Amino acid sequence: MYIIIVGGGKIGYHLAKALLAEGHELLVIEKDRNRIEFISGELGSVCMLGDGCETAVLAEAGTNRADMLIAVTGDDEDNLVACQLAKHKFKVPRTIARLSNPKNETLFHLLGIDVTVSSTDVIMENIEQEVPTHVLTHLLTIRDRGIEIVEVKIPPDAKSTGKKVKDLDLPPGSALAIVIRSDQRPQMVTQDTVIQAGDQIIALTPTDTEEQLKIALQGDNK
Repeated sequence: MYIIIVGGGKIGYHLAKALLAEGHELLVIEKDRNRIEFISGELGSVCMLGDGCETAVLAEAGTNRADMLIAVTGDDEDNLVACQLAKHKFKVPRTIARLSNPKNETLFHLLGIDVTVSSTDVIMENIEQEVPTHVLTHLLTIRDRGIEIVEVKIPPDAKSTGKKVKDLDLPPGSALAIVIRSDQRPQMVTQDTVIQAGDQIIALTPTDTEEQLKIALQGDNK
């Protein structure tokens, strides 16, 4: 897969490093020569000097053959412009934009950006995972499909404890996929899986029925 990253800051660098390790073809577009020298010294010749918001730069980068463009500069407007150019001028199938201000999320999706990642949201998710009373954690949002992948923790007094999956009142479109238990390997959930206290369940659910899923597994007092 050919992936273009606009922005060679810390996020862009670590993302490039991870994607290269997975065997992807990669190009980082960055305006700062010092960052280019640093990344090139660490990762090799994977950088291009230029502004990822400029059509000529994207054309030179071969954006017309890119499978994905990820814009992770510190400026929401730059990320939006880069993704819009990639999507509408170069017909890139998938665009991902970093957001510094979560309030811009709705605008980005209205303008056709496939996926947005808010730095604020990521921090909040990590905080929520450390809070014992927080029983539902977002793992991934597939926004163009309206699907959430979430982790649900089952406390001892959950209404689902002791019940088989087939007996649960799950909302339409939701599915329990994997159950993780202490000292056991993760297992695929079946209709006959019995929910136990302490289970960590990976589930898929439509975004608008997430609360119903939580109630089905936890009760309405959670």
